[in-house]
Amino acid sequence: MAELKRSDYYYDLPRELIAQDPLTDRSSSRLMVMDRFSGKVSHEHFSDITNHLKAGDCLVLNNTKVIPARLLGVRDKTGGHVEVLLLKRLSDTDWETLVKPGKSCRPGQILDFGNGTLKAEVIDVIEDGNRIVRFHFDGIFEEILDRLGEMPLPPYITHKLSDPARYNTVYAKYDGSAAAPTAGLHFTQDLLKKIEDMGVKLAYVTLHVGLGTFRPVKEDVITDHVMHTEMYQVSEEAADIINSTKKTGGRVICVGTTSCRTVESCCVKNTDEGSDVTYVIRPGSGETSIFIYPGYEFKIMDGLITNFHLPESTLIMLVSAFAGRENVLNAYNEAVKERYRFFSFGDACFFG
Repeated sequence: MAELKRSDYYYDLPRELIAQDPLTDRSSSRLMVMDRFSGKVSHEHFSDITNHLKAGDCLVLNNTKVIPARLLGVRDKTGGHVEVLLLKRLSDTDWETLVKPGKSCRPGQILDFGNGTLKAEVIDVIEDGNRIVRFHFDGIFEEILDRLGEMPLPPYITHKLSDPARYNTVYAKYDGSAAAPTAGLHFTQDLLKKIEDMGVKLAYVTLHVGLGTFRPVKEDVITDHVMHTEMYQVSEEAADIINSTKKTGGRVICVGTTSCRTVESCCVKNTDEGSDVTYVIRPGSGETSIFIYPGYEFKIMDGLITNFHLPESTLIMLVSAFAGRENVLNAYNEAVKERYRFFSFGDACFFG
């Protein structure tokens, strides 16, 4: 079937274009602007995003906060090194984690971090090989994690991050992510205020980004790919802002694929017979494993601000569903030619 093969989403990316460090000024990154209907592209800077917004629009931003989720320690008795990545909190003490090396960490294995400051017992191995671990500690877990943990940068970033705050947005609020909603990294407080002063509404939603964001699609036919689940929450306030925007004819512009997945996951058919709005947002929380690829009908999102994504990833498939696969691949190839910076600390796109 056309556009359902993994290889349909490949593009050639020189390794030197993968951004290793964030820019000093968040909003000085480049911005590729594309009309998703015509495919026409222009080259600007991120601070120029205000030229593409207007009063009555709404920006949807993901206010999740990346925690220092990477713990380096040793296995009890053997002293062998171990790395634990916190993925999802299950209780006050229990977490779903990714453990390396996994084979040597069977149930009952005790792990030690910070010379006994924090200990963990592997209590279960679940279906995809992740481990459920139970932490033992004295004091406040978050404070211990701040001391012992490292920011869990994606595997394609090899440089050490000098300022951990640069892997969070300026509006990050709720702890829980194993990866940043990177489209939001380009915003400064000044830029957000300028956007609000224009009459653009800001709606904050929460989706805790899981490691599955970086999980490659291995199946040849993309519909065989099993998506990871991520926890989300949409407040009544955010839902009201988004719904009123749709009602008054404004555009709902998602900042990042995480915001897109959130709003597209919690929309329902509008039962108000007097309205010409087909779908509305329902507030609430839950887990989503939504997989958006070409053929998907977008119900809420009218525009997308996002970074450049990995070849053959679920994220480039989502963007292709919104802007057209050929348009997106043409834009990406032009970005390579123009030496844009790619991935988490790289440049941005606006598809409108």
